[in-house]
Amino acid sequence: MRVLAAMSGGVDSAVAAARAVEAGHDVVGVHLALSRMPGTLRTGSRGCCTIEDSRDAWRACDVLGIPYYVWDFSERFKEDVVQDFIDEYAAGRTPNPCMRCNERIKFAALLEKAIALGFDAVCTGHYAKVITDAEGNPELHRAADWAKDQSYVLGVLTHEQLKHSMFPLAETPSKAEVRAEAERRGLSVANKPDSHDICFIPDGDTAGWLAEKIDMTTGDIVDETGTKVGEHPGANAFTVGQRRGLKLGTPAADGKPRFVLEIRPKENKVVVGPQALLAIDEIRGIKVSWAGLPIAEIATGAEFECHAQVRAHGDPVPATARMVPGEGAPQLLVTLTEALRGVAPGQTVVLYQGSRVLGQATIDAARSLQRAEL
Repeated sequence: MRVLAAMSGGVDSAVAAARAVEAGHDVVGVHLALSRMPGTLRTGSRGCCTIEDSRDAWRACDVLGIPYYVWDFSERFKEDVVQDFIDEYAAGRTPNPCMRCNERIKFAALLEKAIALGFDAVCTGHYAKVITDAEGNPELHRAADWAKDQSYVLGVLTHEQLKHSMFPLAETPSKAEVRAEAERRGLSVANKPDSHDICFIPDGDTAGWLAEKIDMTTGDIVDETGTKVGEHPGANAFTVGQRRGLKLGTPAADGKPRFVLEIRPKENKVVVGPQALLAIDEIRGIKVSWAGLPIAEIATGAEFECHAQVRAHGDPVPATARMVPGEGAPQLLVTLTEALRGVAPGQTVVLYQGSRVLGQATIDAARSLQRAEL
């Protein structure tokens, strides 16, 4: 096949490209330039799209003997990822920019351009697996190494996108093996640290970065009963589950710490309460998509058993789910058998059956039955 290898500049994408070459595919490497001001992205190997990452990607392609290109996706990234991040926080939600980047850049804009240029598949260094069923339909599954599994952030991939996705690291038992393989292949990124954090926030200070992008207005911090217990400099700077930085003027009656339970941007209020009230029993999701063909229960609206995961490295919990009517489009209703803490609107819930990813939705509302009884 003609394969476009997305080269982040890290060890995973380099080894994935090497395996695609070794498998006999016609491979071309491409690095995505996501900013026209590289200084606004992380450096020191902490991001995935800096100038030094571009150079590392070029060196890897040179060792592998494959063509290398840099594609400028900066405008698309600014609009679809950075601006989306700002808009979501302004609306009182907590977005996942890496999920948006996978959805709209790496597996939408990139794949669209790759297919237009005659490529059969896009290869990445994600730890996930595509399995083809008896009818030839692709399914997305967890990787062999669950500790490194990245199927959660790929839950946004559609049936058509999975048909053109290649994950050569799917069966790799550990990251240590990937690094050892990179060393054997003479790839300079063998010992490069993993990327982490948000690449477009240079110093990692999300609240400070947002303060320059969103109008912050002081308002009230109230407890679960609606009683004012303090003031905040701007509701958009807080996230559900946050404990530090509340600076409450009125201590809790039991003397225990309080956590952010809810953000109400229209009222410019932050609701706080005891940790127990962070436990969420029910999730309603919008912007629903299915990773591969949806299971039969989706079309009929029947309830089905699954596991729900709300963070990239979070534990999946048993749940039941079904599609329900919503404003403008059907919504996903997930009832958790085991409560989850700190679930915030704007996050993504991904559903699994065994190792298979069924699909995902953006969390629009999270309900605590204990809090509802107050």
